[in-house]
Amino acid sequence: MYLLTFDWNPITGLDIIGNFKLHFYSLMWMVAFVVGWFIMKRIFTKEKVSLDYLDPLFIYTVLATMIGARLGHVLFYQSELIFEDFFSIFLPFSFKNGIEFTGFLGLASHGAAIGIIIGMYLYRKKYNYKSLLWILDRVVISVASGAVFIRIGNFINSEIIGKITDSAFGVRFIQDEYYKNQIVQLTGIKDVQKAYNAVTDNPQFIELLNAVPYRHPAQLYESFCYIFVFLILWYFYSKTEKRNQTGFLFGLFLILLWTIRFFVEFVKEPQGDEYINWFGLNTGQWLSIPFIIIGLYFMFVYKPKTSTK
Repeated sequence: MYLLTFDWNPITGLDIIGNFKLHFYSLMWMVAFVVGWFIMKRIFTKEKVSLDYLDPLFIYTVLATMIGARLGHVLFYQSELIFEDFFSIFLPFSFKNGIEFTGFLGLASHGAAIGIIIGMYLYRKKYNYKSLLWILDRVVISVASGAVFIRIGNFINSEIIGKITDSAFGVRFIQDEYYKNQIVQLTGIKDVQKAYNAVTDNPQFIELLNAVPYRHPAQLYESFCYIFVFLILWYFYSKTEKRNQTGFLFGLFLILLWTIRFFVEFVKEPQGDEYINWFGLNTGQWLSIPFIIIGLYFMFVYKPKTSTK
């Protein structure tokens, strides 16, 4: 019996010119980066680090996150793009059926994490004012805040959906159930958004609506949990001396975020081909385990060889 349910059929963006559409998902990424910039500015100001280093850090973080997330998705979940639509890996367009602006719809958090670590290493090589772990200990606070908005963007896009559920809380993702061409054909309405709206608003199409199953809003589960990851990290940074323990905040971030990801995977649908599916655990869960182990190492084992500045 469903106690709290709703149908999810939003507009996913704003049509600007021709085939160009400004996706709300992209806006959530922008919000994530801007909020992260302000958090890092506050940290730099608090610790009397020159703000001249802030904008380069922002640029490295944006590029590392986007490149890592995109390559991670392709390698871990959608490797067929390498042969079927190679340029869509690096450009926000699909070239399979003409040229269509899509934005970067396939982004993997595991790839983003690896990208950020590599990006911070390269940044530290050029701007040698603090240790790499000092930077990572603070950047992860911004990353945690950004993860909240990214998962909201996924929810708006009806992607990374949850498994079918008969629990009290379920969402019917209309746009995930019916593809654009399919919904136009089923309703006879040429305008895609109007066709989707007809499914939820027009009793004539009640059978199409009833065919959509209720699912876990896995994106919202993650987003809600990441709020607490951010708050916990901020507490340890601002209220305790753990901010001075090199690697502690970085390790804590890895443990919290990837433990959440590990358990939420139990209620999520596969994001692509499951290349790893051992002992009942999927690709996302197996990829999360190494991050958790690394986090435990930095929290409880790692000792810096030399003092940092």
